[in-house]
Amino acid sequence: MLTKEQQQALRRLPAVHLLLEHPLLAPCLERFPRQMVVEVANDILAMERRRMLEIDDPTPPDPERIAVRITETLDRLTAPRLRPVINGSGIVLHTNLGRARLSKAALRAVRDVALSYSNLEYRLHTGQRGSRHEHVEGILRRLTGAESALVVNNNAAAVLLVLRTLARGREVIISRGQMVEIGGSFRVSEIMRESGARLVEVGTTNKTRREDIEGAISEETALLLKVHTSNFKIIGFTESVSREEMVEIARKHGIPCFEDLGSGVLYDLRARGIGEEPTVQECLRAGVDLVSFSGDKLLGGPQAGIIVGKKQWIDLLKKNQLLRALRVDKMTLAALEATLHHYLNPEEAAREIPVLRQILKEPGEIRASAERLMDRLREALGEALWMEVIPTVSEVGGGSLPGVELPSFCLSIAHPHMPVHRMEEGLRRGNPPVIGRLSRDRLLLDLRTVEEEEHPHIVDAFRRILK
Repeated sequence: MLTKEQQQALRRLPAVHLLLEHPLLAPCLERFPRQMVVEVANDILAMERRRMLEIDDPTPPDPERIAVRITETLDRLTAPRLRPVINGSGIVLHTNLGRARLSKAALRAVRDVALSYSNLEYRLHTGQRGSRHEHVEGILRRLTGAESALVVNNNAAAVLLVLRTLARGREVIISRGQMVEIGGSFRVSEIMRESGARLVEVGTTNKTRREDIEGAISEETALLLKVHTSNFKIIGFTESVSREEMVEIARKHGIPCFEDLGSGVLYDLRARGIGEEPTVQECLRAGVDLVSFSGDKLLGGPQAGIIVGKKQWIDLLKKNQLLRALRVDKMTLAALEATLHHYLNPEEAAREIPVLRQILKEPGEIRASAERLMDRLREALGEALWMEVIPTVSEVGGGSLPGVELPSFCLSIAHPHMPVHRMEEGLRRGNPPVIGRLSRDRLLLDLRTVEEEEHPHIVDAFRRILK
């Protein structure tokens, strides 16, 4: 039972129709349907009633405070959940942060296609219906040397399509050491099972020999599968079958050889002393019939699964009805085509594609950027922060180049009175959010993954949390 005092206090809460007359809510009533504003107002008033009763506080909030809460709630309801963030983690392909940043040319291509009608499935030179797959097939063939190419929505879809088309109900031979698990707990074995193919594991975790593969081939064998272990390394007492040997075995027995590169690369990073990742081009030169790889990893484009190889096998993939469920949209194709055009000139690719540019950044360039950011923060905030530029190592991430560490520099930051976890939380919850990493009571911002134009936003973020 409510006391008389509680009943009187609740009656002093403003009525909804009076709240809606408050000047602070006038912009909300212009932006949103009146019924939506009424529902939010009722929710806020219900929360205030519960608060007053639970803590036995007979003082109702003033109408202005309630109007402010209604405005804030409506703003939160309509604020985008997917937002840009500033990546100060030093991980170039951070899966949780969206992996590859698009180049400016790719962004322009997406915008132009999205704002207009397009020739997505229309041949302008004949006036007849066309295929969306034609838009990037030519550039992929030129860049890789493949006879044909096809793009689906991610590399797991590419693997599924190949296995379901070429090996459904039949056997696929794979080395036990290549039974990888990719992000989100997706396993090659599970994808194979979903495809309807029968898995035949050969060899051991650390050693697979040619005779293991040849000994497993039967009349039921439809495909030899090589999975490039792009997200881990096995070192020590190891042995594996090279792709050239896989191709030789496949040709001897008249079956196709398929290589899942995972994070495929068109730019040879080994020439710059970075990692040991094989290029798509060399896999095809070795004679592999089909190669699949991701668009949003080392390629530096949008999320996509790219399949290149022999025309006879790609043609079969194009006829599979599953392809319609896996196809990409016009914006993905626009971004992918623009990204691929950069690779026609390797120097342009290294300069314009953010993933390559960040991987190839020289430590001296990163250090200079960190020092410039430190100077900006000191100019804006005086001596409010303890800062120093220190050496660190960055990662490529995204299941790419395992074990490769890139020498880098970060800005190490602390505050004399604010705990570092509170600083990190304040930056993370800002607009735009700034993501760093914590180490020994210091916040670290690795400048490998921070662009120069983001420096002012970082300064503003620190101003907000320190005010």
